[in-house]
Amino acid sequence: MINEQSRTAFERDGAVVIRGMFDDWVEPLRKGIEKNIATPGPFVRDYNESDGGRFFGDYCNWDRIPEYRDFVFHSPAAGLAKTLMGSKTARLFHEHVLVKETRTKIPTPWHHDQPYYCVDGEQNCSLWLALDPVPRETALEFVAGSHKTGKWYRPERFDKTPLYKQDSMETIPDITANRANYNILSWEVEPGDIIAFHFLTLHGSPGNQSAQTRRRAFSSRWVGDDATFAVRQGKTSPPFPDCKLNHGEPLSSTEFPLIID
Repeated sequence: MINEQSRTAFERDGAVVIRGMFDDWVEPLRKGIEKNIATPGPFVRDYNESDGGRFFGDYCNWDRIPEYRDFVFHSPAAGLAKTLMGSKTARLFHEHVLVKETRTKIPTPWHHDQPYYCVDGEQNCSLWLALDPVPRETALEFVAGSHKTGKWYRPERFDKTPLYKQDSMETIPDITANRANYNILSWEVEPGDIIAFHFLTLHGSPGNQSAQTRRRAFSSRWVGDDATFAVRQGKTSPPFPDCKLNHGEPLSSTEFPLIID
């Protein structure tokens, strides 16, 4: 589905851009997002600014929004994730919608995802699908190779408080103040472009200061052969409150459909 150069870049850098593979899915997912905003799920995060900016995020809605479900089961996403992960299988972990409306100043702080998640395993992949043009100044940024350092940083909320009480993990270094010390990757993207990245790759993004263009993205998170359920120090994000798996068990449950076996 992709060339060896992209596969190598994903393994080496922990992030790679793939152009135009999902053009046919842009309009259906835009429709799905409007349904999602109108009827949010139980895990919605909706940040509203006093001057009109808004950052809407929601996840785990694939089983109730037809456009999301169709994407999960019938788009090239599972095959792409399988190839990038070097896995025989591809299982959906969850989907995550992120909408930064026009004139939204709220940034996405530097972080990596796996410490927030109830999953362990090296074979994983997020596919961040752009549904609007995203210029370089508001694009996602990644610290190349950060997925290979062996470090797990403390998961934090947007207000910098720890997600888990009495968390002893190391805090993320101040990447913004020391950008010259890091190999930072970023790409301007068009609707239908995908940015694929590993759950341990450090990333963040600015707010959306555009007065005309929304920044909508549909991110699907995938795991491979070695995925196991992980119990963390507190409630994970997403929480999966109905999952009955024990720590270390294979991630085999109705919440996590196996798309390619």
